Formats: sequence, structure tokens, C-alpha cells
Amino acid sequence: MRTSKQMGNFLTEEQINKFQADGYLVIPGFVLPEDTEALLKRSKELLDDFNVEEHPLTRFTTSDKDHVGDDYFLSSGDKIRYFLEEDAVDASGKLTREKQKSVNKIGHALHELDPIFRRTTLENERLRALVRDLKFHRDPVALQSMVITKQTQIGGEVPEHNDSTFLYTNPPSALGFWIALERCTATNGALSFLPGSHLIYPVTKRFVRLGQGKGTGFEQLPITPEEEELSRKPKGEYILETCNPGDLVLIHGSVLHKSERNTSPHTRFAYTFHMIDSAPYAQYDEKNWLQPTKELPFSRVLPAGEIN
Repeated sequence: MRTSKQMGNFLTEEQINKFQADGYLVIPGFVLPEDTEALLKRSKELLDDFNVEEHPLTRFTTSDKDHVGDDYFLSSGDKIRYFLEEDAVDASGKLTREKQKSVNKIGHALHELDPIFRRTTLENERLRALVRDLKFHRDPVALQSMVITKQTQIGGEVPEHNDSTFLYTNPPSALGFWIALERCTATNGALSFLPGSHLIYPVTKRFVRLGQGKGTGFEQLPITPEEEELSRKPKGEYILETCNPGDLVLIHGSVLHKSERNTSPHTRFAYTFHMIDSAPYAQYDEKNWLQPTKELPFSRVLPAGEIN
């Protein structure tokens, strides 16, 4: 790990090449231990503050046929809101366990509205140095920040997907930053990746708003016959990436990844956020489920006037 005196030259050429080839990169110990502990502590405080009585019991699901899409979800881009595990609510609408162990994730504007998360995301010179070195974006903005808790025993499976489907830009420009706040293992839902899949499989659909009161759904994207043929290419072998607290995983928006259900007695807290390129380098339109507001537009990552 580089020292603070070497900021501005954070990634090695080998790391950049690995990211470009694999579509993801694990950077051990990127977040300092004291900052990782602060993020985890704040995450648990937010769970303690969760007011179940005023919550619509919105559950988070990743199923293509039954994805979350109520107003509580669609208007969460400039708020801090709570989304429950699918198995945390019974048929009568009651929680099946205590509230702290029922939440799937907290999002989506932690990076702006909470000082602890803002410090890691928008006031972080280490992060800016990494962004400059990677040169993935010209003028990035941050959006969709979340704490994902992966609860014990019921932490839901996240099936194979790519992030550009859910944060679509033209051209695709999504980049995920995933920070482990606890140990991530084979039994509590560590991430798995299909290396190089971002270079093989096209983004074939996008997650969109379906209109007032109609929730969300998937819209097929136009693809060439060559891309359609590629999309049917047999998948290779996924690589499981276990992580320690403070490790950062960079995730290309087109790389295929997934995580299994948490069957262990240990939670798997992680903090994640995404960046996209701003206009004119990429177009982010009104079809996307997540929308900036006048009060809280998407957040610039680099100082004003700096183009990477």
C-alpha cells in the first residue's frame, strides 16, 4: 500500500492492467482500520435508529420478475432509507426477527447525507488519487450509496448481474466501489466474479421506471447480431473473492458478478457506491429508476473544473 506522500500515483500499472483484463480489482486495506471501524459503527447506529412503525415494510428483491419498485424505493435517491430482507416479513406483515437483523440494505444517499460516509466517499484524497490513476471516467459523479448487511441465515442471494443494467448510461460508464466492513467468506456471501466477462458479454437490458404507479421493470436494449451471439456464449468459471475489513473491490459496470445466500451466523456488512461519467461524456436519462433531485444532484468526485 502506498503512503500518503505518494498520493496521486495510487495504482500500479499491474493493478490497472488486471482491472482492465478481469473487470474487477481487489485492493487490500484501502480503507484505514479506524475509518472502517467508524463506518461499521455508524451502520449499526443507523440500524438502531430504524423506525419500524413508520416503515412501509418494503423488501428488497433482485428477482427479474419481482423487483422492488414502490414509491419508497423510487424516491430514495436523496434520502437514507431502509430495505428489508425478503424473509424478514411474514404473511401477516410482521417482522420475523428484531429490526436490526431484518434490514437488507440502507441507502441511497449516505454519501451525501451522513458525515461518516461522506468522508469516505466525497472527502477522500485516497479515493480521488485512485480515480485519477484508473482513468475510467473523465468527470465522474457519485450516486447510489448503500450499506448492505447480508443478514445471518436469511441474507439473500444476489444472482448473476452487471451494474450497468441498473445504472445505465449511454455509453455505459458505471463503476462500483465495494468496501468490506466485516470479513467476507464463502459462507456469509462473499462476492464472486466472472473475470473478463465485461469484454465478452454485452449489456442487453436496463432497469427502468415503468411510469406513475407502475413500479419498475427491465427494458431490452438494441444489440447487434454479433452481440446477441456473444450473449449466448457459455459462461466460464466464477472466482470467489474473500475479503477482510477495509478491502476495496472495484467493479466494472459490465462485469458479471453475484453473491450467495448468507447461511452463516455472521453478518457481511459492506459499504458500496457507484460512479458514472457526467454529461457530455455519458447520458443518464429519466428512464433510470434512480433520479437526481434539484435539492440533491449527483455528487462531483473531483474538484470543480478538473477533468481526468
